[in-house]
Amino acid sequence: MQKFLKPLIILVIALFIGAGNTYANVAGESANLNLRAKFDQNELSTISLNRKKLAIRAVLERYQSPISGKESSFISTCQKYNLDCYLLPSIAGLESTFGRFIWPESFNPFGWDRGYMMFDDWSQAIDTVGYGLRKGYLNRGALSVYEIGPIYSESPTWAVRVAWFMEEFKKEEAKLTLLSTEIPVKL
Repeated sequence: MQKFLKPLIILVIALFIGAGNTYANVAGESANLNLRAKFDQNELSTISLNRKKLAIRAVLERYQSPISGKESSFISTCQKYNLDCYLLPSIAGLESTFGRFIWPESFNPFGWDRGYMMFDDWSQAIDTVGYGLRKGYLNRGALSVYEIGPIYSESPTWAVRVAWFMEEFKKEEAKLTLLSTEIPVKL
């Protein structure tokens, strides 16, 4: 029995010590332990994409966008075509104030084909324009918003204004990251 007891005690101690990274922050007279879970790359990717989805939703709702609710379409399209997840919603922000000002029933918030192309719904527009950006811009070497701008639009300020919207999404994501980085546990 003692033969099994020592390895069992070592195992329990090892599990206890390696259970997670913990550290204490002393605040006044009490101490909070902040537990940080260890995540694998897939879990971190999922967490990051969920934050991006929430950031897109928050910005779209702030602008009272009719596209609000289609965040999953933006996320799946950015994954499918390997795009910055904020590029498409930012273009929609510039071109149509996130779908608020479009040709009636066109579902074209991107100004695609000068705004005259008609889509059946928002998701089709998101996917079609994502594919078009990948094939016609990024695959041909226009890798930044500043390289895409002169091709996408005649306006010399297009890229700067799209980049401004992209920063709005990034700021929203940063807020979400700050809120979810640490989980305080009071002992």
